[in-house]
Formats: sequence, structure tokens, C-alpha cells
Amino acid sequence: MKHLLSIEHLDRADIERICDRAASFAEVADREIKKVPALRGRTVLNLFYEASTRTRSSFELAAKRLSADVVNFSASGSSVEKGESLKDTVLTLGAHKPDAIVIRTPWAGAAELVSGWTPASIINAGDGKHEHPTQALLDVHTLRQRLGGLDGLNIWIVGDVLHSRVARSNIMAFQKMGAKVTLAGPPTLIPRGIEAMGCEVRYTLDDLAQADVVYALRMQNERMDESWVPSIREYAHWYQINGRRLGPKQVLMHPGPVNRGVELSAEVVDSPQAVITAQVAAGVVVRMAVLYEVLAHVPSTTRTPEGVPA
Repeated sequence: MKHLLSIEHLDRADIERICDRAASFAEVADREIKKVPALRGRTVLNLFYEASTRTRSSFELAAKRLSADVVNFSASGSSVEKGESLKDTVLTLGAHKPDAIVIRTPWAGAAELVSGWTPASIINAGDGKHEHPTQALLDVHTLRQRLGGLDGLNIWIVGDVLHSRVARSNIMAFQKMGAKVTLAGPPTLIPRGIEAMGCEVRYTLDDLAQADVVYALRMQNERMDESWVPSIREYAHWYQINGRRLGPKQVLMHPGPVNRGVELSAEVVDSPQAVITAQVAAGVVVRMAVLYEVLAHVPSTTRTPEGVPA
């Protein structure tokens, strides 16, 4: 696999292989020295045009645990503020010969464009409202660790689907792994025609008890240029996941950051049903697996690189 641009480009076997590799890398985190030499001598460039805490830090940590050199680039304080285009930035940074570029931008399709401008492997860390494939992979990994698999699960994705790149990647990933996906939220925040992706749509949480997994999304205020709901208070009244709505056997997920008191009440964030911190932990090992997938495989041999757990 040269690039990771979209979940659409992966099949179930690809997802299972990455998750299996992530499970093997989890052992590295328990070592006294939390490193393997799998990507020694390789350079990973983190190219972020949007603010990020979890994604950027987990990619940096993942690359360092694989012994790669890491260069972090953010648009703030760079030549981008002087008007430099994305293409010129990529070409300029490409002069440093990175082996992989992890890119997050506010522009849908940017990761695929960048893959045509550089010989480096491109990993999409979020492109506008389009996709966030590594988030979907870590969510699948988290559910496999918690429940053993996704076959037959009923997963509800609740909230601002319209502005969410996570939702689009997760719909595809969950379905490829055998789950049924239902979207729920205000009509204004559910994209028209989204049923074409094979999911059901609900505009109330009346049947939320049917869900095995509840995946809450926050209001993507940074991507909104108008009011999509009457008020945050009214949104929380109708769509907040709280102790009254969440059953004791349901699994609660959220991609972070959580807006407590809006999409989730404080009681469910801290409940045993929540796997939100497990998702964060999964981010490092899954991104290790993705970096390994795009950089470490040698077609002429099946030998496991030195130090990589089998």
C-alpha cells in the first residue's frame, strides 16, 4: 500500500491486517524502551493546516516509536501566511526527501492532490469534510479489542454528520467490517442522499436502545458559517447522549474533543460504557501500523523487519 487516502480504497482484509498489526504494536508500549527499529532512517513529515492535538501528537509518537525521524510543519508562522500555495509548500518540503507526508487540511480532496505532487507516501489525517481514515481504523481497532469484532453490530452515529469527516470514514469502515450503521441527528445536520452509502437515517433518538454502539459527534462549529440548529441548549435537549438515553450494555464512542454538556453529559463520558480513552490509546498503535504499512513492506521478501513484533 503506497498511500492511505480514503477508507474507500481499503477492503476488509486491509482493515483487518492493519488492526492486527496495531495489536502487535501494543506490546511495544509496555516495554521499558518503547521503540522498534522498523523505520530507522526514514523521515515522516507532519503537514498540518488545521489545529490538532490527538491526531498530530499520535502520528509523531507513532513515527518516533518506529525510530523514524519526524519533522512537524504547521501553517501558522510559515510561508503559507505569506500566500504560498499548498502545491508550492509540498514541493518546497519535498526537497528534504520525506518518505511519508501526513497531511491535514480544511480542503476536501487535498490529500489525493498532494499524492500526485511528490514521490512520498501520503497519509490523509483529515481533509475538510471529506474523510479521516486513520480515525476510522482506530475506531474499528477499539471495537475489536472491546467486543471481539463488528459483525452484526448495530452502530448509531449521532450528531453533526453534515460537517464530519469522521462520520464518512466510519460509515464505510464499520460496514466493511460487517456492522449496520444508523445516522441520527437534526435534519439540518444530516446530508441529503447519505442513505446511498447504505446506512439508515433517523431524526430522533427514540429507538437508540437498538444500538450496540453509540458514536457521538460534536458540533463542528469551526466548519459552520451559519446557524444549523436553533440553539445549543435545544440541540442538547433532543440529541445529547446522557444517562437516561445510554443503556448499561451499550458502548459509547467519541472522536474527541468532547464538549461536555452538549453532545455528551459528564456522567456518560466517565461511565464504564465509554471507550473514549481507549480510542486515544489506539491512535498511536494504529498509526504505527499505518506508517509501517506504507513504508516498511518490501515486495521481494516476507521477512519481518528487525524488532517488529510478529
